[in-house]
Amino acid sequence: MKKEYAVIGLGRFGGSICKELSREGMEVLAIDVDEDKVNEYKDIASHAVIADSTDESVLKELGIRNIDHVIVAIGDNIQASILSTLMLKELGIKKITVKAQNDYHEKVLNKIGADQVVHPERDMGKRIAHNIISNNVLDYLELSDDHSVVEVKAGEKMIGKTLVDLDIRARYGCNVVAIKRDREINVSPMATETIVEGDILIIIGEDKDISRFEKHLVVEDDD
Repeated sequence: MKKEYAVIGLGRFGGSICKELSREGMEVLAIDVDEDKVNEYKDIASHAVIADSTDESVLKELGIRNIDHVIVAIGDNIQASILSTLMLKELGIKKITVKAQNDYHEKVLNKIGADQVVHPERDMGKRIAHNIISNNVLDYLELSDDHSVVEVKAGEKMIGKTLVDLDIRARYGCNVVAIKRDREINVSPMATETIVEGDILIIIGEDKDISRFEKHLVVEDDD
């Protein structure tokens, strides 16, 4: 079943998360108190609503309890960020990712139970969006508007198979440029190389091809 996401706060960071999740075909509920921002995303997200995320009754009305993963990307209002996170925890949201303004804010968010705290000035929106979709995506580096390098943990579908078996280049148009195993890095691995559990693959390719590769071989259901 397709997972559903909500993004609260549609500033530069929240907006980039919303766009990337939507581009990846995810169901996204976009929420902000600013009508102009909501209007900007009404044709991008599955649903876009003007709402105050610090109001528990409003969150209940939006059906937020049915959302699998909520991203709190509120801008400069640290109080609203903390209150929203508390409300979401009380409503029993399975996974909450929150944008932190500073280290103190991060400490508070960790104490109140945020599952993942991110610093957008250090972490890129696209990278975080892919990490949100799959815990197996460890890093995502843009080379250009259309090409990226992605670092992924080998998924179950890859274990015990050789690069020939997986045929990643022919099927998905991506290239495996290296495999990290423990502390060793195998650059330009042989086609006969067998993937073992714990391997990290470094893949290069067009974003659309990487996306297909992730969906077929990397994304796994997680609770």
